[in-house]
Amino acid sequence: MLTIRPQRLEDAAEVAGVHVRAWQAGYAGIIPKDVLDALDPEAFAARRRQWQGAKEFETLVAVDGPAIVGFTTVGRYRNQQNRDDLDPEIGEVLAIYQEPQRLGTGLGRTLMAAGLAELHNRGFRTVRLWVLEDNKRARRFYEKAGFEPDGERNTYDVTSGGETLRLPELRYTRSGGA
Repeated sequence: MLTIRPQRLEDAAEVAGVHVRAWQAGYAGIIPKDVLDALDPEAFAARRRQWQGAKEFETLVAVDGPAIVGFTTVGRYRNQQNRDDLDPEIGEVLAIYQEPQRLGTGLGRTLMAAGLAELHNRGFRTVRLWVLEDNKRARRFYEKAGFEPDGERNTYDVTSGGETLRLPELRYTRSGGA
């Protein structure tokens, strides 16, 4: 049975594994293969442990039986994507990932609903997120969830083969609460 609950410190490694597998599947053909192959679940887990307990952000995990199968991280909007410059009026979906074999099962919608409910409970009526422009599947998912591109653009920089690639990102916004 699927349940959604807050992430616990002991979940860090399992959530990081989901995160890495989701990146490797979801960003194939968007982010260079050498970058995806080099992703380190332990480094992801270490960052999760470092951020655990930050009141500005909440990670909700989807648990099916004994396994974590997805997660979403939500909180105050990061101005210029800076964790030290947070907007008190606007919420953000910072991350939403699931095991690749769970795509198309409704898990993403369940995680999005849980994340939006958490933001609504925190008083946010406007929610933003960033998505890679070439991630068509994610963009369709966000649009079905009521998000729309708002015209803001940025880049996500990755280093591949000694070269920095600037991947275009779009900001999406949803107003009106959960």
